[in-house]
Amino acid sequence: MSKVIIIGAGGVANVVAKKCAQNDSVFTEVLIATRTVRKADAIVAEIHEHLPNSQTKFSTTTVDADNVPELVKVIREFGPEMVINVALPYQDLTIMDACLETGVHYLDTANYEPKDVAKFEYSWQWAYRERFEKAGLMALLGCGFDPGATQVFTAYHAKHHFKEIHYLDIVDCNNGDHGKAFATNFNPEINIREITANGRYWENGQWVETAPLEISQDIYYPKVATRKSFVLYHEELESLVINFPTIKRARFWMTFGEAYIKHLNVLEGIGMTSIEPIDFKGQQIAPIEFLKAVLPAPESLAANYTGQTCIGVQAKGLGKDGEDKVHFVYNVSDHAETYKEVQAQGVSYTTGVPAMIGAMLMLTGVWKRAGVYNVEEFDPDPFITAMNEWGLPVDELAGIELVK
Repeated sequence: MSKVIIIGAGGVANVVAKKCAQNDSVFTEVLIATRTVRKADAIVAEIHEHLPNSQTKFSTTTVDADNVPELVKVIREFGPEMVINVALPYQDLTIMDACLETGVHYLDTANYEPKDVAKFEYSWQWAYRERFEKAGLMALLGCGFDPGATQVFTAYHAKHHFKEIHYLDIVDCNNGDHGKAFATNFNPEINIREITANGRYWENGQWVETAPLEISQDIYYPKVATRKSFVLYHEELESLVINFPTIKRARFWMTFGEAYIKHLNVLEGIGMTSIEPIDFKGQQIAPIEFLKAVLPAPESLAANYTGQTCIGVQAKGLGKDGEDKVHFVYNVSDHAETYKEVQAQGVSYTTGVPAMIGAMLMLTGVWKRAGVYNVEEFDPDPFITAMNEWGLPVDELAGIELVK
């Protein structure tokens, strides 16, 4: 019996809202707050159409998530127990500030990054630990799939399979086809900034930096395909190597097709991926913001999307029996099936469902303590159980090394 605010109205917010509506015994009242209220209204209309028996009460409002006083006003007027932040990563800190001022719990799916610097790390949000502890509030960071479920998988490895994890590889494959020449599966600005940045991985107690997409290998994704995969830097590595100090090497891999990389190289070559503002007809605009405006919105890809996603975590190390071990925990989702269920493509679905699950565990007291936390700091079992219940079945593969 809880009231929550969802901030944002993109593809992930759409999934979070609809999964909250399915889980109406926990989420009794939901306010969707966003800069563009017509998008929130469209989500609510779809809920009424596709989930007419849900008892969850929905409403919408306008909010500027960059504006703390405006956020505080909306939160105080609605009186939620927590805020689910699925807005832009640039807005994490203002929303955390508003939660502290109003005394409500906080959850997001991506860590903070400054708008004018292509850099993301947890230090800005970890700096809030003492303030949330003193306020008796909880902030759960990065509770999507990657980050999010991938850290749960790592904690599950540690709890059930390993005395020590030595080598960790997180793999993310989208083997889908949306029929567009070039499009991104989530916010284009965030997606392109992430891919064009230098890669980074952890090895022997330090970070090793690479050129963008410099390291690759063919990886077999169970039930899906063998795909060329590239090393990127991804935020969950930062917390995992702290919380699992026996890790000697940790890497994150993602698949990209040749056509995608070719388009990206051309766009980068002509300066369209730059975050540096230029003067255009008397106005300042970053080329990447203009590019975002002309590319298809990620949520618009859903209706015609086919194929599957496969995201998992391979761990190698010392098993519970004292022997060397390799184990893989993963999920496979189908774009057409996720569209049938919640009118969303699989990338939005795999991010939105874990956000709902994390919020549910917080609201029901299963995961609940004051402070700022990453998901691997909690018992993974209730989260795994909920994934199986709420549309993200978890599979395991023992003894086969998929990533070299």
